[in-house]
Amino acid sequence: MEWSDSWRGAFRIELRAEAVNLAWHGWPVLPGTYPAGAQWAGREGVEQDGPVPVHRDWQERIGTKAEQVATWWAGRSYSILLATGHGVDAIEVGADLGRRAAVALRATGIPVPIVATPSGRWMFLVTTGQALRADWVAEHDVHHYGRGEYVPLPPTPFQHGVVHWRVKPQICAWQLPQPGVVQDALTEAVHAPADYGLLATDRA
Repeated sequence: MEWSDSWRGAFRIELRAEAVNLAWHGWPVLPGTYPAGAQWAGREGVEQDGPVPVHRDWQERIGTKAEQVATWWAGRSYSILLATGHGVDAIEVGADLGRRAAVALRATGIPVPIVATPSGRWMFLVTTGQALRADWVAEHDVHHYGRGEYVPLPPTPFQHGVVHWRVKPQICAWQLPQPGVVQDALTEAVHAPADYGLLATDRA
């Protein structure tokens, strides 16, 4: 698919603005690769499993100030990666379970930032420091991203879509819950009726 120069420029500006905003709020963001099939493509062969950091020493760059973050996106449409384990973790589940858990969280009045990927995975962003039960994680196809890992944030492009917010961090005033809060909601969602998640509406 051909993209115009103006579209590429506007998208790069959007990515840069979002990355700077996240860094300004103290979230450890990093530049990532982007799909090789697009006209604004980067390194080939990385779109299969999603973006990876463009810097080999990415762990040494965690915590970079917003001013420096802005320079990373000055000339390329890098995807946005969040280095987990440094104040922010992510709990990843399938879309169906994610929808039902979102309803459970909304019922308790606890907003949680939620990211959805084009591959059908939902990620609940939580504070760092509390581990989930290993047996529970294995049983319900859950991945808890912590130190030494990273996840994509909107509007990161994938080969067949764009990562987007289901619930933006502004909804919870950038305050994140403990992982146990999300685990409780996921546990409730597991035992909820199959159509429970259909009651959810976007709050992005």
